[in-house]
Amino acid sequence: MFLIIGYVVILASALGTYAIHGSLLALWVPTEYVAIVGLTIGYFLAANDIKIIKATVGAIPGILKGSKYNKAFYIDALAMLFEILAKVRKEGLMSIEGDIENPDASPIFSKYPNLVHDHHIMEFVTDYLRMMVGGNLNTVEIESLMDVELETHHHEAAEPGHVVSNIAGAVPAFGIVVAVMGVVNVMGALVGTFLGILISYGFVEPVAKLLEQKANEGATIYKTIKMVLLASMSGYAPQVAIEFGRKTLGSGVRPSFSELEEELKARKGK
Repeated sequence: MFLIIGYVVILASALGTYAIHGSLLALWVPTEYVAIVGLTIGYFLAANDIKIIKATVGAIPGILKGSKYNKAFYIDALAMLFEILAKVRKEGLMSIEGDIENPDASPIFSKYPNLVHDHHIMEFVTDYLRMMVGGNLNTVEIESLMDVELETHHHEAAEPGHVVSNIAGAVPAFGIVVAVMGVVNVMGALVGTFLGILISYGFVEPVAKLLEQKANEGATIYKTIKMVLLASMSGYAPQVAIEFGRKTLGSGVRPSFSELEEELKARKGK
């Protein structure tokens, strides 16, 4: 929503200021628009492999939606981890084998559809719970493995933002190319330069920044899960383990200690 509002403000500012000094019709040079858009698309296709192209195109719609990583989401995540670790403490590690092998049918996981429907998060949780059940790795080894996986995940999630940022950097150059090609038509020669700079910094760069923010938001949930599971492996009770996870959250999404405690009590009573 704010991306669209920002675009409107950018256009109103740029075109409104220009309209005071000249006619907006002077900016209507369709061939320049077609050339710059074509060059931009061509650059995007030529500079990336098919996997990155698909990932970038797939990530774009997400920037128009509000973030799912809000306080309610993290309360759900911490409550889910608390329940599964409480079961482990009460009934032993082997008691969660059925839960991790079939999360959709799990009495615990199925309470949290927002998390279960995110296969990346559930895969991360169940993989490391499975390692805990196996008992073949110690805390240090699992933490090291988690760090490697998180680094890989964040790199992949951040790739679309880097790609769009590169495009934003290239668009002004395309504008200059188009302007030079149009130099024979003096009145329209600088429109390409104007369009290239406006599209780059006014339209493409904001998308790149939003994609980077989305990637950073998506990384936090994995760090939270990591801290809770490692704390549990170190012998802490579930109530203490989820406190380790709560502390990884930023102030905007972190539930207070009392909020989380009350929510867990309420869910336990259901």
